[in-house]
Amino acid sequence: MYSCGKLNRLQQALPEGLLADAAWMEARGYSSALRSQYVRSGWLESPARRVYRRSRTPLTWQQVIVSLQTVLALPLTVGGRTALEQQGYAHYLSTSVREVHLYGPKSPPTWLPNLTLDVAFHWHNSLRLFPSHIDASLISSPAMVNVGGLALPIRYSSKERAVLELLDELPERETFHQADALMEGMSDLSPRRLQALLEACTNVKVKRLFLFFADRHRHAWRPRLDISRIDLGSGKRVLAKGGKLDPHYNITVPSDLGGS
Repeated sequence: MYSCGKLNRLQQALPEGLLADAAWMEARGYSSALRSQYVRSGWLESPARRVYRRSRTPLTWQQVIVSLQTVLALPLTVGGRTALEQQGYAHYLSTSVREVHLYGPKSPPTWLPNLTLDVAFHWHNSLRLFPSHIDASLISSPAMVNVGGLALPIRYSSKERAVLELLDELPERETFHQADALMEGMSDLSPRRLQALLEACTNVKVKRLFLFFADRHRHAWRPRLDISRIDLGSGKRVLAKGGKLDPHYNITVPSDLGGS
């Protein structure tokens, strides 16, 4: 048998619908045998090996993200394309979420791909773009999501950071023309956040691409960026095969987007 006290504590510590893994359960005194009892009795379900949740409702990707960020306290942020889709730019990108892009300095748990969901999770090493610490207020945009009747936080990249993350995927996994349409609609970016992010970013390709699109669409925030404080590296970057060279930023772009 199992004690009602432990069950009550589990109900308080693990909100309905969220996930916890075996290590989290073990650290709180729930042995493998006890977890198996809870699963057999219906108190818990196990959507993947050594992963548990309190719910009979279908698992959502938002519940998975809140579990990673809040229950397991992992430094993972929803970023790039997914963050932009969730912050009102879906009409420039796609109509439904098929991929969830996660950014963080360490990869997510190995059980994540084993969950049965209609989305695929893709992890990106955030140190590729931002190897040094940045004030969290500049890089994240918290939102609330309803989980089991509770309003719980979910952490997205700010739109300023998310667009840089998306540009890092170009041209292999994103297109110039989709990035161009997205940037055309980004008239409300914060120049303060952009300045800090562009100074901290170590990826020359991303910074040149961002400034190329910013110049092209002439948003009101563009003149407020101090380019002299942003390291744009040296030499040419061939980003579009058969494209034309933009002489200002030394990147090749599709002929119909400019260049010389």
